[in-house]
Amino acid sequence: MADSLHIVCPHCHTTNRVRQDDLAKAPDCGSCHQRLFTQHTVALDEAAFERHIGRNQIPVLVDFWAPWCGPCLQMAPAYEQAAAQLEPAFRLAKVDTEASPALGARFNIRSIPTLALFVNGREVARQPGAMGLADIVRWARFHAL
Repeated sequence: MADSLHIVCPHCHTTNRVRQDDLAKAPDCGSCHQRLFTQHTVALDEAAFERHIGRNQIPVLVDFWAPWCGPCLQMAPAYEQAAAQLEPAFRLAKVDTEASPALGARFNIRSIPTLALFVNGREVARQPGAMGLADIVRWARFHAL
């Protein structure tokens, strides 16, 4: 099916095949039967990160952050709101660099928050520093082209 995409469930991390026409129709996961798009970010550990980056056929925007980081906490509400605006064209995820330090090291995250955009398993853009809602949405759409 050329008009379908692989979408990883934010709940059970199972890969689903979804027709592009059905993305906006609130598709459910074939495994856990929960909605594939919740208009919320998904927290990823190392194993879930690999699935979402490697299997999703929509861009995945990742916020590398830490719970002690003031700018990270300041940006968090805007990032959450961006999920509601960007889904189902994007998956928005968060990686706690304290809980998953290997991911921070692997991607050479030197400052937090840092947004990284992955398309087809590859990082295509990166932006360090906190941003507001409009800037997050604009930046993601621009770099996903």
